[in-house]
Amino acid sequence: MRLILEKRETSPAWLSVASPVIAILLTLCAGAILFAVIGKNPVTALRVYFLDPLSDGWALQELAVKATPLILIGVGLTLCYRSNNWNIGAEGQLVMGAVFGSWVALSTHGVAHGAWVLPAMLGMGALGGALLALVPAILKARFQVNEILTSLMLVYVAELTLDYLVRGRWRDPKGFNFPQSVNFDPQATMPLLFGEGRLHVGFALAVLVALVAAFVLARTLKGFEIRLVGEAPRAARFAGFDDRRTTLFVFAVSGALAGLAGIIEVAGPIGQLQPSISPGYGFTAIIVAFLGRLNPIGALIAALFLALTFIGGENAQIALKIPLDVTRVFQGLLLFFVLGCDSFILYRLRLVSREGLA
Repeated sequence: MRLILEKRETSPAWLSVASPVIAILLTLCAGAILFAVIGKNPVTALRVYFLDPLSDGWALQELAVKATPLILIGVGLTLCYRSNNWNIGAEGQLVMGAVFGSWVALSTHGVAHGAWVLPAMLGMGALGGALLALVPAILKARFQVNEILTSLMLVYVAELTLDYLVRGRWRDPKGFNFPQSVNFDPQATMPLLFGEGRLHVGFALAVLVALVAAFVLARTLKGFEIRLVGEAPRAARFAGFDDRRTTLFVFAVSGALAGLAGIIEVAGPIGQLQPSISPGYGFTAIIVAFLGRLNPIGALIAALFLALTFIGGENAQIALKIPLDVTRVFQGLLLFFVLGCDSFILYRLRLVSREGLA
């Protein structure tokens, strides 16, 4: 007797809803085992990770701040993945968006300027991310180059460009030789939503983007095109849709949202350009997209959960002396279980005899 995977004729609707929930529960169980192995109380550690960040208004604001870039990037990746285009380089697009947007802030630093600076920064940030994303898109559309490899390799190009600038031309001359730019002027930073805390208007913008993307994907012709190209490319061609144009469109939108996330992060909680502007938001957003079932509203909810792991990891590092890298372990386990549970939406396990296989 042996177990085999057998393709389902139809996939039950309840499995699509249950899959991410089961994946989260399995991640928590695996996390509890991990904490026990390293000598920490699993119950205490899970409480510090997942409950303490929800304990007060300040912590909730921090949760929303962390979720903002994840929402924007996750929504963009959702559009890409629904069209069967695999953008893995959102981290680089975030960085390039931060570089382009910061150019506006640094060019106008210390001189009289008006309310146009921040919108110009956001626009340039989106442009920077879109331009970088269009490189693998054009290579795929024109030359059938694998977009996974090209988008991933461009991450290093973006990160080294940022490193060169903050250690060279854009370094603050009064910054004690640290690799960072000057602090942005108040007009070049994100306005706060409340008088206290760090929650800024970028979070409201991210939620709005998720709602608009959900409407476009479900209710418009462009959304139908994206879904059809991803699910049935041959039918899309018969319907008159050009899959190459769709590839360029979704990569441009995905890159623009990642670039927007980058400049919002720099102009928001950081307030200056520095090498460590992202703890890996671009890669974590891949988990956000899949955990959200490749749905913009699902990505919004998933981003809040993944943001919880970032805040919880920082809390656990202080309270329990647990390495911050455990956060990456949690996120990796979550992606593993999400993909594993998704397999059972399309396939089921069957116990068969060896004679039956023969």
